[in-house]
Order: sequence, then structure tokens, then C-alpha cells
Amino acid sequence: MGLLNSVSFQRMQGGMEAANKRQSILSNNVANVDTPNFKRSDVTFESFLQQQDRGLKSQLSAKVTDTRHFRFGNNQVIPAPVVTTDETSSMNNNNNNVDIDREMALSAENQLRYNSYIQQINSQISMMRTVAEGR
Repeated sequence: MGLLNSVSFQRMQGGMEAANKRQSILSNNVANVDTPNFKRSDVTFESFLQQQDRGLKSQLSAKVTDTRHFRFGNNQVIPAPVVTTDETSSMNNNNNNVDIDREMALSAENQLRYNSYIQQINSQISMMRTVAEGR
């Protein structure tokens, strides 16, 4: 099994995609901090991975394109990031629920998570180079 086909590499790639999407969503939240009736959004991804790691039954299933294909466990499926909007809360008199301090903290946390994914991917690629070059 090659590096790019491994489940761990695909999870890191999915994490990077989720972090990119989350940064876009958080930026949109910040940009709309004063917009009346705006409701903040967030991206869910890591919780799906945690469910898989704990062996909890996930709502995700493998894609089967032919009835003759084997059906296999959910652990092989890498979840896609899901955007959710918090419609239930309100922080301001204008019915907006964006807390700028929280959004900035989430953005900093997201940046650290993204950097971690990059470091892990670089480490795996470096190990594969070492193996391929026979050092």
C-alpha cells in the first residue's frame, strides 16, 4: 500500500481540507460580526474521526457502485467536513451570535491544527524518501 493510499495519509489530507474550509467559515463569521440576524457557522470533522477511532457506529458508509462489490466497515471511509450553522443562540441585540473573541481563538486553534497536519504529512513523505533512496 502506497503512502497516498494509506488511511492515515487520507485522514491527514481530509483534516487539511477541513482546516481550510473551517478557516474560510471562521473568516466569514468575523466579517459578519455586525450584520443583523447573522448566525455563525462552524465545520465538523475531527469529531467524526474520533467516533471512528473509538469504534462507535458512524453515520458514514462506504460508497458502493455495483451490487457485486464487497461492503466494508466504516473505518475505511474518510469523512468529509460538514458545515453547521448555530441558529439557536443570540449574542447581540441585533440577533447576531458572533463572539469575535471566540472566533479569533478558534481561528488560532485551527491554524495550529493545520500546521500539525502539514508537519505529519511532511514527516511521512520524508520517511518514504528515505526508504526509496535506500538510506
